[in-house]
Amino acid sequence: MEYHDYEKVYSATDGYYWGSAPSQMCLKVISLMPPDKHLKLLDIGCGEGKDAVFFARCGYDVSAFDLSVAGIEKVKRLAADANVTVNAFTADIENYRLDCNYDILYSSGVLHYLSLELRKEIIDNYRLHTNTGGLNAFNVFIEKPFITPPPENEEHARLWLSGQLLTYYHNWLVEDFSESIIDCDSSGILHKHAMNTLYARKL
Repeated sequence: MEYHDYEKVYSATDGYYWGSAPSQMCLKVISLMPPDKHLKLLDIGCGEGKDAVFFARCGYDVSAFDLSVAGIEKVKRLAADANVTVNAFTADIENYRLDCNYDILYSSGVLHYLSLELRKEIIDNYRLHTNTGGLNAFNVFIEKPFITPPPENEEHARLWLSGQLLTYYHNWLVEDFSESIIDCDSSGILHKHAMNTLYARKL
């Protein structure tokens, strides 16, 4: 599967395309499952590692994967600079299936790359390999007719419908679910995305 050409983007500079500050989702995860005991966390589609490394700095046992080789190299560099360990590896979100359990599965800005026909299978795999009491923290870009398509060539993006992600977690405890319109300038051109964000706990 080909995504927006993040390999090229991540290789183009020694800096970090997404910056190095963690997202607000990280703070919510910490509030819901603080690392006051050993907790295994997987960052799905970690990019250059800003969130994965932040979680490791906070004391989580962190693994992270991304399709981009350049992105994973930056994850390892960022982790080394922070003097923390992140088990970072390359994998394609559509082909990779979990075979061990985690306490927290985390993904930001990635799940819209899932093929429609694989979406249920992959989310079911994530649910299955979440420990009881564990958390899935995901956001997805959603379709809104009043939002202009982003300037990036995202021909492989498959937007979710509003509320669709929530339907996969009808039998979990939904700790929080929200819909928002966010500003983004990742391409150098200011644009907007509509997004659903979910925090659900397996009981």
